[in-house]
Amino acid sequence: MINEETSNHPTPKTYVLTALILSVLTAIEVGIFYITSLGYWMIPILAILSIGKFALVVMVYMHLKYETKLFTILFLSGLLLATAVVFALMILFRSF
Repeated sequence: MINEETSNHPTPKTYVLTALILSVLTAIEVGIFYITSLGYWMIPILAILSIGKFALVVMVYMHLKYETKLFTILFLSGLLLATAVVFALMILFRSF
């Protein structure tokens, strides 16, 4: 019975690996900010990296990876909707 309860919980190794991945992605984001030749591509690239980091945090630290897929779909669909609204407003008001 104890094995059943602990099998759905991430190990400390998973937390450390996730933190390292998040650190690398953050360093990439900071580096991309200083590449001036990207121009208008900088915002979409940073947005994609941020969405990836968000999904990783939600899946591991909020334990959605171990829940039913319905919760994951609901949570990530809200993120995608918010992202679409932000990009639509940026295009509408030409603030990119």
